Amino acid sequence: KYFFLIVTIALSFMAFMAFQQAKPTPKAPIYKEVQKHSPYYIDKRFGGLQLMNKEDSTFKEKPSNMEVFHRLEFLEQVWAKKHLKLVNKELIISDNNGTEIARIGIKSQEDEKFINSFYGVK
Repeated sequence: KYFFLIVTIALSFMAFMAFQQAKPTPKAPIYKEVQKHSPYYIDKRFGGLQLMNKEDSTFKEKPSNMEVFHRLEFLEQVWAKKHLKLVNKELIISDNNGTEIARIGIKSQEDEKFINSFYGVK
């Protein structure tokens, strides 16, 4: 009698936990500006989501749907360690040769905290 109710609640709880684990990290407004210069992006295909690189056409990763956002974040963080610098309330973005390609002014404390915590740039 109660078996169906217990199974329904258990499956609902497991689905909710999977959803919580798959959610990406909350982003600050400056993320959209930095993302324009990041080589990694999500390509939406009929077969699912895959990670691509603008600079390397052979780079293709197909993580599971639960891992896709976390893997993208990891790749962006590795890229940021080599290409981002924080100098006097400005974020300097450089290319693979070390040449400056953009400067983004940091307008809020939220943006600065996000850059420090998400990208690890200080």
